[in-house]
Amino acid sequence: MAENLSELRALAGQAAKELLEAANVRPGGLLVVGCSSSEVGGHRIGTDSRVETAAAIFDGIYEQTQQRGIFLAAQCCEHLNRALILERKAAKAFGYEPVNVVPQPKAGGSFATTAYARFEDPVAVEHIRADCGLDIGGTLIGMHLKEVAVPVRLSMNHIGEAILLCARTRPKFIGGERAHYDEALL
Repeated sequence: MAENLSELRALAGQAAKELLEAANVRPGGLLVVGCSSSEVGGHRIGTDSRVETAAAIFDGIYEQTQQRGIFLAAQCCEHLNRALILERKAAKAFGYEPVNVVPQPKAGGSFATTAYARFEDPVAVEHIRADCGLDIGGTLIGMHLKEVAVPVRLSMNHIGEAILLCARTRPKFIGGERAHYDEALL
């Protein structure tokens, strides 16, 4: 199992690295991750939550965000209405109001539980507007992305048995046919 966990950590780290590069997220930006450890293990979402699986994936992703000065938000499962766990300083920086809940593997999910345990000063919030996101196992992170979300294809499309879907965001185009746009923001 340790070798498999090492592989999951490496895949998750690589996925985060590729997405953060493709999305051109600047320091202080925000990455949202939804992760079903059940799906990673080949089971239906919510049926076989595994903290050790989630922890390996968290570690791979968190290492990449820490290296780049980017905040990580861990989406909870539907039992906590897809609330998010992030560092208190991130919530404060973005003006997100904390709510009172502590995720558990069966009420919040193993990934959010891991984030709550590993963050320096974790808080839960109900809503965010992230710059990009990793959806590992069909967790439906779209509600937590800024407008306009753009799909991103990585060199991989699975982590374990779970499908991997990614998105970045870009500013809205305004102004019509005569407008000119900043190519760096596309």
